Amino acid sequence: MGLFSNQFSNVVEWNETKEGVLFFKWQNQEIKKGSKLIIRPGQDAIFLYNGIVEGIFEDEGSYDIESQIIPFLTTLKSFKFGFNTPLRAEVLFINTKELLVRWGTKNAINLQAPGLPGGMPIRAFGTFNCKIADHSVVIDKLAGIRQTYTVEDVKERIIASLDQLLMSWISKEGRDMFNLQADARNIAKGLESDLDMDMRKIGIEITDFTIESFSYPEEIKKMQEKAAAQSMVGDMNKYTQMAAADGMSNGRAGGGIASDMVNLQMGMAIGQQMVNQMNLNQNAGMNNMGAASPQTAPAQNGGDNGAGPKFCPNCGTPANGMKFCGNCGNQLF
Repeated sequence: MGLFSNQFSNVVEWNETKEGVLFFKWQNQEIKKGSKLIIRPGQDAIFLYNGIVEGIFEDEGSYDIESQIIPFLTTLKSFKFGFNTPLRAEVLFINTKELLVRWGTKNAINLQAPGLPGGMPIRAFGTFNCKIADHSVVIDKLAGIRQTYTVEDVKERIIASLDQLLMSWISKEGRDMFNLQADARNIAKGLESDLDMDMRKIGIEITDFTIESFSYPEEIKKMQEKAAAQSMVGDMNKYTQMAAADGMSNGRAGGGIASDMVNLQMGMAIGQQMVNQMNLNQNAGMNNMGAASPQTAPAQNGGDNGAGPKFCPNCGTPANGMKFCGNCGNQLF
């Protein structure tokens, strides 16, 4: 009989052939005489008997179940294998490694923004790290009804509550809706705290949460690009000329409403520059001839006998003694 006593022995192990698994329950519940337990790096093995934890084994290596494992089990220390008496137990393998998961908002989040009555839809993308934090909670909440639990299950649970949490953290402290990336780290830390608190209810820890980018509607992106271009140019007349030159270089100067507007703005700007230059030339000529009138003298000397300011209070353009600003049309005096 001794020759056949180990013919049904088996190896209790988890090969981790599928990535992203947080725990795996060994399917064969009959552990035969001569069976071995193999624990790989980054794994813990938990023996369960009738749903109760009998022992937790954390050191990697290969173990003889009869001589090295059973003596340490809580209520099965005296278990004796026989030819027809296998040990009916479950072995739950825990992945102790920290796993990286990519996430993205399921739907666009509609945020309130100034000047946009309907709100502004945005999306967000990033990563988070998770790991099993509490064996007993995992066994109580998940392992009793699940054969495996993966990062996709974690991701599904997180995405379900992410939209509301993200909206809440973005709305705090009056953040600039058009420049959320600048505050992405603070928003992510707030989300990490809330999500970790929720996931610990099932024994899983969120160890890190990052927001890599916010995605705005295409119209908002174009507005931001135009605003950035205007800021770099610093002068509307130069910006108009640049836009006109760009349109002509692409063969679109005469086509469409946008081209007509650019041409009109350019014409108005050039005309205004000509008027300003004529006024400057006229004033320069009068100064050279020494023919400044009594009415202009007080203006030059800082008097207030009906003379206007030297610069337009609205746009800062030199007044040159005119009653109306040559740039913006503002009445000067």
